[in-house]
Amino acid sequence: MTTPPRAADLLAQRFYDAGCRHAFGMPGGEVLTLVDALEKAGIAFTLCKHENAAGFMAEGVHHVTGAPGILVATIGPGVMNGVNVIANAEQDRVPLIVLTGCVDDHEAETYTHQVIDHRAVLDPITKRSFRLSAKGAGVVADKAVAIATEGRPGPVLIDVPLSVADAPGQAYGPRRAAISPVAPAGVDLDMARDWLAEAKRPVIIAGLDVLTENSAETLTEVATRLNIPVITSYKAKGVLPEDHPLSLGGAGLSPLADTHLLPLVRAADLILCVGYDPIEMRPGWRDVWNPETQRVIDIHAAPNHHYMHHATLSFLAHTGATLTAISEGLTPRKTWADGMLETTKAALADAFPEDEDWGPGAIIAEARDVLPPETIATVDSGAHRILLSQMWRCPTPRTLLQSSALCTMGCALPLAMGAKLAAPDVPVVGFTGDAGFMMVAGEMSTAVELGLAPIFIVFVDASLGLIELKQRQRQMTNAGVDFAQHDFAALGEAFGGHGHTVTTRAELRTALEAGLRADRVTVIAAIIDRKAYDGRI
Repeated sequence: MTTPPRAADLLAQRFYDAGCRHAFGMPGGEVLTLVDALEKAGIAFTLCKHENAAGFMAEGVHHVTGAPGILVATIGPGVMNGVNVIANAEQDRVPLIVLTGCVDDHEAETYTHQVIDHRAVLDPITKRSFRLSAKGAGVVADKAVAIATEGRPGPVLIDVPLSVADAPGQAYGPRRAAISPVAPAGVDLDMARDWLAEAKRPVIIAGLDVLTENSAETLTEVATRLNIPVITSYKAKGVLPEDHPLSLGGAGLSPLADTHLLPLVRAADLILCVGYDPIEMRPGWRDVWNPETQRVIDIHAAPNHHYMHHATLSFLAHTGATLTAISEGLTPRKTWADGMLETTKAALADAFPEDEDWGPGAIIAEARDVLPPETIATVDSGAHRILLSQMWRCPTPRTLLQSSALCTMGCALPLAMGAKLAAPDVPVVGFTGDAGFMMVAGEMSTAVELGLAPIFIVFVDASLGLIELKQRQRQMTNAGVDFAQHDFAALGEAFGGHGHTVTTRAELRTALEAGLRADRVTVIAAIIDRKAYDGRI
């Protein structure tokens, strides 16, 4: 007689069918059945040292495979440890399935140890939350995958009571049909086509929806055929290869880059916002254009509730299908005849030079030169991220991973680990400040246990560099931003990896070349001056 599947088994099988092969977290007694079910379904569970890092590892896997990430957290403190990365998934549009364990309802009436209302805590930072029942297990599993991945993706919580996880579950037969790409029609489409045909100074601002909707090839074709320069958000870097003559790179946080990019945007006679979500952008991009005097077409996956900018035409539609519809049949022509595009590209290159003897720019330039084009890079929050996101050239999408909306620290190391786990044959490098590295240093042991060999470059300036810079700019007393300089190379070796301390480009090159050959994780501590970012970002 066949044993009916447990409710936990139905969840796990649906996630496996969605392409999930990895889950991350720290188990407690309340989630042991979930872990067992995941493993039996073919989804390997990785024990991490902290739930926050576990969530970022799950995100790293997602960027490589396209499947939702899975975070497993036990009752109470386990769930609370994951709040930051769940909020990050909500703001950075990451499809993350959050599986948590809880006590049964009747137990919670009289047993209060570690009992917290997980749904009440996480409702504001998830797209949807469920409390699982055995009979509803099949439909909840299907709903969770659909909701996490549709529109602008995000996290979904499934809170699983102890008795429900082990109870026979009820399967759900029909899967929800995939959503077909929708393109605009009618008068607004005709107007958009006329505007695009007439534009002499068009510009595309592309965002994360382009990746989510697999529209990068369409965007590249349209931009190339119609000679439209492309600015991207940081998350969308590479949707147009960044060695393309029409690429203006990423934007969003660098005031220095903005001094060159924003004048071009203001000079445009047509602005195409293609999947552009301004949650990634700094305040300088608020109301940067005037829809009363400029033609602005917004193609987006969610209604404009942010009011950071407005458009003349707004299409709640698929980015690729809409680009095809508004550009079909239009012929190539000369744009930006005044030379402003070339001037802007030259000014950006001069603003972020690659030839300094030593400093954060030299570290980034040397790494980009040594590491293969297909390298997946991750970067933590801080001054180095602003600089790297301007200087690191991405030939393809999802090759620079970061927290660009919530801008949370401690993400680079676990993102790199997740990416390397999902793509073991691809070089992976993580760039992190010393403070961010210390937040998650314990996960070095996880990397060694998994046999992973990413390279971590630590910018060592013994300070919260970006905050220290802002403190000085406001002429405030130095307080709460400095700490001791630690031996990060020795830390890498202590966990069973390789360690190098570098102070020159030649030393860095040698360490990077060794890291590419290494069979274990490599930590490269790059010593820089704490004022090295002055005037650079």
